[in-house]
Amino acid sequence: MERTLSLRSLFRISRPINLLLIAFAQVMTAHFLVETNTQGLPALQDFRLYLLILATLLVTAAGYMINDYYDVKIDYINRPKAVVVGKGIKRRMILMLHSVFNFVATGMGWVVAPRIAALIIFAGVMLWWYCNGLKRKPFIGNIAVAFLTSLSIYLVAYYFQKNELLVFTYALFAFFLTLIRELLKDIEDRQGDRLHGSKTLPIVLGFRKTKQVIYIIAITFVGSIFTVTFQLNLPQLYYYFGGLGILFCWFMWKIHRADQKEQFAKLSTLAKVIMGIGTMSMAFL
Repeated sequence: MERTLSLRSLFRISRPINLLLIAFAQVMTAHFLVETNTQGLPALQDFRLYLLILATLLVTAAGYMINDYYDVKIDYINRPKAVVVGKGIKRRMILMLHSVFNFVATGMGWVVAPRIAALIIFAGVMLWWYCNGLKRKPFIGNIAVAFLTSLSIYLVAYYFQKNELLVFTYALFAFFLTLIRELLKDIEDRQGDRLHGSKTLPIVLGFRKTKQVIYIIAITFVGSIFTVTFQLNLPQLYYYFGGLGILFCWFMWKIHRADQKEQFAKLSTLAKVIMGIGTMSMAFL
């Protein structure tokens, strides 16, 4: 029997681990990259930072909910055990929670600054658009998710108006790794996507040619990171990204060797781990 709302299901559909990673990245960005607000106080003592983080988490959780709402049929094929929609939470309840979360997030963003509220609204609209159609189009949906992920990091510098190029470097790092991860997930999910008419890159090009696209993205990624790092003239960044580069090369080798769904699922998780390690490197600047 379909339940209106199960707290356990709400917890699962909100992707708490992903939300914690976002909050962790924003706190690290504020403390180690921005450091102080315009009044000279430590960034972590600015209560608006926590409103910004909560607003980001709410609009992201709303995005996860509406994604599962639209993808329920595909998820029954790709990951049937993970389906929550219609089991633990009614579909209309998801729509209501999606609206409430976005409304509250926008209100919090307005308290922080009107320009932050505008970006929160933009992110909410983009997430809905992505779930409602963009994700079923080749490459456009992947870029949209990668951009919104990087925006969650850059949002901190945009609020404090400090060290924006340094924060942009880490946002760029998040953008390219997320883009690669999204393509890996598309390869993993191609069976269900094909049955429901999605035109993701692995379906349009095939998964082997999609891997070639990933190689091109990886080369662009490395070149972009070192170009921006050179402009910052911070030797520590060369060491950190150089060390991560070794791990990234191993990651790319694993992608080259992968051809099974389970392997791509593990690679998607590994991409998260690399992003987490990159985030922790902020502490050493």
